[in-house]
Amino acid sequence: MTKRNSSYLAFLGYMCLALMLQACSVKKFIPQGKTLYTGADIKLNDTLYASFNQDKNLKNALNAVLYPEPNTKFLGGYPNLYFYYKGQKENPGFIYKFLAKKRGEEPVYFEDENVNQTVELIKNRLENHGYYYYTVNSKVDQDTTAKTTSVNYQIAAKRPYTIADYLVEEDSIHPQQLYKDIKSSLQNSLIKKGMRFNLQQFKAERERIDKFLKEKGYYNFNSDFLIFEADTNRYDKQKFDLFLSLKNNTPKRSKYPYVLDSVLVFPNEGIKKEKRKLLPEVYNNIYYYQDTLFFKPKRLAPFIKIKPGETYSPDKSKSTSRRLASTGVYKFVNIVYKEKDTVLNENNQYELVAEIRLSPYKKRAIRANLQTVTKSNSFAGPGIGLDYINKNWLKGGEVLKTGSTFSYERQFGGRQKGLQSLQLGLESQVSFPRLLFPFDINHRFKYSTPKTNIRVGYDYLNRSKLYSLNSISASFGYFWQANKYVTHSLNLLNLDYVRLGKTTPEFEAILDENPFLRESFEQQFILGLTYSFTYNELLSENKKSGIYFNLNFDTAGNSLGLFGKQEKGEEVKKFLGLAYAQYAKTDIDVSYHLNLNKNQFLIGRVFAGLGVPYGNSNTLPFVKQYFSGGPYSVRAFNIRSLGPGTYESSNEEGFFDQSGDIRLEANLEFRFPLFNYVNGAIFVDAGNVWLMNENEKLPGGKFTNDFINELGVGSGVGVRVDIQGFVLRFDLASPLKKPAQNWKFNYSKPVFNFAIGYPF
Repeated sequence: MTKRNSSYLAFLGYMCLALMLQACSVKKFIPQGKTLYTGADIKLNDTLYASFNQDKNLKNALNAVLYPEPNTKFLGGYPNLYFYYKGQKENPGFIYKFLAKKRGEEPVYFEDENVNQTVELIKNRLENHGYYYYTVNSKVDQDTTAKTTSVNYQIAAKRPYTIADYLVEEDSIHPQQLYKDIKSSLQNSLIKKGMRFNLQQFKAERERIDKFLKEKGYYNFNSDFLIFEADTNRYDKQKFDLFLSLKNNTPKRSKYPYVLDSVLVFPNEGIKKEKRKLLPEVYNNIYYYQDTLFFKPKRLAPFIKIKPGETYSPDKSKSTSRRLASTGVYKFVNIVYKEKDTVLNENNQYELVAEIRLSPYKKRAIRANLQTVTKSNSFAGPGIGLDYINKNWLKGGEVLKTGSTFSYERQFGGRQKGLQSLQLGLESQVSFPRLLFPFDINHRFKYSTPKTNIRVGYDYLNRSKLYSLNSISASFGYFWQANKYVTHSLNLLNLDYVRLGKTTPEFEAILDENPFLRESFEQQFILGLTYSFTYNELLSENKKSGIYFNLNFDTAGNSLGLFGKQEKGEEVKKFLGLAYAQYAKTDIDVSYHLNLNKNQFLIGRVFAGLGVPYGNSNTLPFVKQYFSGGPYSVRAFNIRSLGPGTYESSNEEGFFDQSGDIRLEANLEFRFPLFNYVNGAIFVDAGNVWLMNENEKLPGGKFTNDFINELGVGSGVGVRVDIQGFVLRFDLASPLKKPAQNWKFNYSKPVFNFAIGYPF
C-alpha cells in the first residue's frame, strides 16, 4: 500500500468517525424546558489565604462531592446517552435495544436543587478541613442553543485552624490503667502539633487507638467510646487545643482487658455436638476434640498462635486463621470467643474461652481434565490429565498429589503438514506445612506457614521425524510468604536428567550442522539450586493499581565441579559417568497495572533474562534456554519462533523451536470492558532472544549493541471472556517489524492466539 493511499484511508476513517459522532447528537432528544447537565468546576481563590488554592487534599474532597455525575462524553459526543434515547423509542430495533441495555445511560438533566445541595456539601468539607471562615458562590452557565448547563463554584477562605496541643483528658469515672494504655498509644499518634484541623484524620486516630487497645486485650472496646473536643479559648488566631476523652456511658466490660482462660480446638468440625462431650486430648495446654484422629495435635499446635493465659490479641487471632488456612486442609477457619464470667478476676481482667472450629475439605479427591491444544504454528490436539490428591496424607497437613498427563499434537497446515508430537508425564509431589530442617526454625516465620516441597517426575516426548526424549526430574525446597505481597521459593536441590533417545537421520543432520545445538541436547544432567522472589501488589482486593515483580535465579554444576573427573581424551568432566551442565541464569519480570477509571486498565511489562554457560558447558541446556513469541510473549509471531537475533529459520512453520541465552521483551496493553463478562484489549509487543556466543550456523544470532533494532514488534486486538476469574483469551496480532527487516505494516498474515488467563 502506498503512502498516498494510506493517508487517504486515514482521512476517510476520520471523516467517517466525525459523521458517526455527529449522527449521535442527543440535542434533538432533550425535552422542552430541560437542559443536559455537563458537569461542574471548582476554583479556589487565594484572596483571603495565599496557600488556599494549593490544598490538594481539599481539592480532592471538594471534587468528590460534585453532584450529580454527568453523562459520559466521548470525542465531543454522548454515545451511551444516544443509545439510551434510541432504545426508548416504541420500536427501537434489535441493535439499539441491545446497545441501550448494555451501554445506555439515563440522561442527567440540570436541577436547581442539586446546586444548593452541592453548596452545602462544599461548606461541610471546608469545615472538616479546618476552614471556618469562607465564602462559597455558584454560577450557572446555560447554553440554550446546545441545551446544556454547567456550574462553576467560586470558593475563598481564611487561614484554617491548626492544633496547638494534643492532650488526654482524664477523670475518676474510668480505670486509670485504661488511660495509661491510651497515653502509651500516643507515641505513634497520627495527630501532631501544628497539624490542620481535619475530621478524617481524627476518625483515623480513633480507629488507630481502638486497634492498639484491642491488641492490649480490650476485647469489647469500640472507637465510638472516644471523643475529641476542641478548645479555642486560649488563642486569638486560628489555633486550638485538642482533648481526647472517654464517653461517660462507656460500658464497664469495655474498660478492662480480657485474658484467655482456655483454647478449644475442633480439627474436624463435622463431628456431631454430642461427641464433643468426649474427653479431649490436651497438648501444650490446648484442648483438642476429635472422635477419631483427623489431625495430630502435635502437628496442629504450631499453627495456633493464641495461647491460654495470654491477653486477647486480634493480630494473633488473624495469624492463627491465616496459618491454618494456608495448610490447604481446611475450607473454613472460624475462631469464636466466648466470655466466661461476668466478674473480674484477681488481676482486674475478664476471661475468654476461644473455640477454633475447623471445617476440612474432602480428604481425598480424584480430578480429571480434558483439554484441546491449539498453537499458532498450526499444531493442535487433545490432552488429558488425571490427578489423585490427599489433603491430609500423614494427618499432619501434608498434601500428596500424584498425577499423569498425556497429550497428542498434529500439524494440520503449513509446509510440514503431518508432523506429530506425543507426550506422557508422571509426577508425584508432597507438600509439608513446615520446614524439614536439621533444627526447628518454623517459629521464626510470623506471617504464614512455611512449606517444604518434594517432587519427582518423569516425562517422555516423541517428536515424529525428529527425536524422542526421556527426562527425570526431582526437587527439594522451601516456600514461604513473608507478608501480604512477598513470597520466596528456594529449591536447595533441583535435578533434571534428560536423555536423548531415538533420533532420525534428518535430526542427526541438523545436529551435525550445529555443534552448539548438539551440545545443548547432550549436556542434560543438571544439578543445581533455584531461587524465586515475588512481590505482587495485585493480590490486594483494595488496590486497583499495582506492581508485579518477579526475580529468578538458577545455577547448576558448581557442587558437581568439585567431584567431577575428566578422563583422557574427553573434553568435559563427568560425574558418575554423566556429563553435567554448568551455568548461571537470572531473569526479572516487572509489570505495572494502572487503573485509568472504572474497569479500564493500562498495563506495561518488561522482561529481561540472561543465561551464562561456563566451565563444563559452552551452551545452556536446551530445557533452560529462552524462547520468544506466542500467546504469553510477542503475540504477532508464532510460538517460540523469534530469533535468535536476526537469524531467520527455514523451518518457521515446523515445531523446531528457536532459542537463546538472552531474552528481552516489552509489552503495553490497554484493557476495557465491552459488555457483561466480555472485555476488549489493544496491545503492542516487542521482544527477541539472542546468543551469548557466536554460532556460525545461526548467523546474526549473537547479542550486540544494535539489539534495539533487532526486536520483533507486533500489535493487535483481543477479546477476553472473564467469568469469575476464569479467562478465555482470544488475541489477533500482526507483525510491525521483523528482527531482520525494517518497519513494515503488513496485516495480510495475522497470528491468532488462544490462551487461558491473561498474558501478564
